[in-house]
Amino acid sequence: MLNSLANHGFLPHSGKEIMLNTTVHALGAALNINEEVATNLFNFAITTNPEPNATEFSLENLGRHNVLEHDASLTRADFDVTGDSVTFNQTVYEETRSYWTDTTITVQQAADARLARYTTSKATNANYSMSTLGDNFSAGESAAYLFILGNIDTQSVPRKFVEYLFENEKLPTEVGWVRPDHVFTWEDLQMGIELIYNATGTTGEAARKMRLSREIHGGSLRV
Repeated sequence: MLNSLANHGFLPHSGKEIMLNTTVHALGAALNINEEVATNLFNFAITTNPEPNATEFSLENLGRHNVLEHDASLTRADFDVTGDSVTFNQTVYEETRSYWTDTTITVQQAADARLARYTTSKATNANYSMSTLGDNFSAGESAAYLFILGNIDTQSVPRKFVEYLFENEKLPTEVGWVRPDHVFTWEDLQMGIELIYNATGTTGEAARKMRLSREIHGGSLRV
């Protein structure tokens, strides 16, 4: 999604020197994500910048393995398998896409696709790892495409919107998507993560412990 926002000019096309105000504006203007969510995501993003006391990040920084980037991506290969966890991988994507069996992707289909990638990653990557933070981001990524590209009330998304975003790294306006009227909040993100976990069979205390906290201190995760 951030690559898409750079391609559309909401973020610097170079993908470099992305500041807090730029992030808040881009996510709000393009996707109707509120300032709290945008600020929290920015605070996580700057932890990928290796410079001390960083106040900005680049899209390249986000590709650093096992910071926010994680194994079992929906569209990228594991770093320890190919040495490249940044470039779109058609084989990985086709596995994900095979679980979107209808014209509309549901929470269950999104959760099944995510779980399949976990299963494949564990089976093929001898160095597989998944931190709690990475797992939260993984669930949040699925929740985000359901709610921001789709409909938060029906908790579903037209498959063509998600395919267009993943395949072209552009917002799917050419196939009918429009910026949502609903302002995406931290509570929406939490709800989406819970839905993905519940549909995966991860419930109760385990799901509670894996929630993202609204209180982020230096990019750390509080549970």
